[in-house]
Amino acid sequence: MSTRILVVQPDDAVPAGTLGEWLQEAGAELDTRLGGTDDVPVTADGYDGVVCLGGGMNALADDTYPWLADVRRLLSTSVGNGVATLGVCLGGQLLAAATGGVVNPGPQGPEAGPKLVSKKDAAWTDPLFAELPLMPDVLEFHRDSIEMLPGGATLLASTPLYPHQAFRVGKRGYGLQFHIETTRDIVDTWVARSPDVAGVAKPGAFDVDTVDRMHADIAETWRPFAHRFVDLAAGTLRPADDPRRGLPLA
Repeated sequence: MSTRILVVQPDDAVPAGTLGEWLQEAGAELDTRLGGTDDVPVTADGYDGVVCLGGGMNALADDTYPWLADVRRLLSTSVGNGVATLGVCLGGQLLAAATGGVVNPGPQGPEAGPKLVSKKDAAWTDPLFAELPLMPDVLEFHRDSIEMLPGGATLLASTPLYPHQAFRVGKRGYGLQFHIETTRDIVDTWVARSPDVAGVAKPGAFDVDTVDRMHADIAETWRPFAHRFVDLAAGTLRPADDPRRGLPLA
């Protein structure tokens, strides 16, 4: 039987991209819900995993996007119930906020372009992160940042500018500050839509050749990661030990 994964897409310009393809390669059946258009369930009943993608809004912008409260509740209950959960960029910020962390505008300003993140010690024994290289390739494109991790969360990757790049909360909950799912067309859309964010990247960061090389490097590392996430959701990959008890609800 297929592994059913609920994909929450907060922003129509931020689709699952190659991440969705990699999840399906590993046998996942995806049910994608677009925030503000489709109903977003507040529990993961009937699903084996949850993925929340990125978006241009703040994780707590409920006045403008009232459905964000339901997304945070979904992420909180999913992690609390031990459902495999992955948040990417805004999704990682929503996961952090949903489980007791703090998300604010990044004090160092936006972060954008191809980057390397550094694995922390705990990542070497994590079921999803252990096989990643010491400094995996990622794409950064964000204004907000995770200022404080949820209590009991495990930091898995960091950079000097913004230290909370990846974390685990509970046994099967993972948040990423960066992107791994993009295509050239998706990146081009973001650059055109958010020139203030794109403008902080190094010169040439979004040239065609640079973006293509970045995506090849990202696929080499994160495609197997996505496959392992499906195994985690399916129950064929043993989860990490849970240091937490009693996750707060958003």
